[in-house]
Amino acid sequence: MAAMSRLVYSVACSLDGYNSDASGGFDWAFPSEQVVAAINDDMEAVSTYLYGRRMYETMSGWETEPEWADTPEMERFAAMWQRAEKVVFSRTLDGVVTTRTRLERELTRASIERSLAEAAGDVTIEGPTLAATAFRLGLVDVVQLLVCPAIVGGSTRALPDDVRLDLRLTRERRFDNGMVQVTYERA
Repeated sequence: MAAMSRLVYSVACSLDGYNSDASGGFDWAFPSEQVVAAINDDMEAVSTYLYGRRMYETMSGWETEPEWADTPEMERFAAMWQRAEKVVFSRTLDGVVTTRTRLERELTRASIERSLAEAAGDVTIEGPTLAATAFRLGLVDVVQLLVCPAIVGGSTRALPDDVRLDLRLTRERRFDNGMVQVTYERA
């Protein structure tokens, strides 16, 4: 019997818990080649990405901007990203520009459950705003934080304030650039 797909929330965050800084930037979270290699290893199990409009527009460059794949690990990331299915949830986006991508208007329990049922591997939900909905619906199975050595003082929180979820630590990885990745599964 095939393993069930899990809903994974994977996010880079500052030490004070933000996904972006006050100006909306995240240059302080740019990963080293060592970090990208570790992320790529994690991505091997991912078959589907769930995105909101802004995150999709950012990530679509992995297909539309070939110069982004300027190192072997970035090239590996781009290849895996292009091979995966993408579901974009947006009420305002007119269409998508990447292959293996479909547009849906609303993230609901049914749409997440459908993505999980259709997936050949794990499903990641990307971006803190979209993920907050999945947390509130009680559907997040794995929380993976890439904690960056920066305090940014505010903007978009990486985790929702109004959710309780008991977790157990399943992995911790430290990187030479000071980043630490912690992975938790639902307790």
